[in-house]
Amino acid sequence: MEKARLIPMKKVDIIVSGERLPFVRDLLSRVRVTGYTIIPNVSGMGHSGFYEGNLIYNETSSLVLLMSVVKEAQVELILEGLTPLFERYSGIMYVSDVGVSRQDHFVHAPGESDGPM
Repeated sequence: MEKARLIPMKKVDIIVSGERLPFVRDLLSRVRVTGYTIIPNVSGMGHSGFYEGNLIYNETSSLVLLMSVVKEAQVELILEGLTPLFERYSGIMYVSDVGVSRQDHFVHAPGESDGPM
């Protein structure tokens, strides 16, 4: 049996308005991110003060947190893609170092490349 080990990767957290979520999901698809988790209706304290995640009209009117684990090379591509969005709308991206135990969950099918389409 092979010894268990953690593979170094990057965790990317993106907080945007729910109405911007389709843009972020499309970007992650183009960068070939293999998976992510979306947490809707996010509340918190930030640069603009306290934001309470109430669903006023629908899920697009609240903030969402999108979390993913990616290869280091993908971080810069995600940041480049989000920069125009962040220049016009509120939002933020955090990146942290993580270790994953199941690297096979973060790779593409044979023949797929790591870069954007």
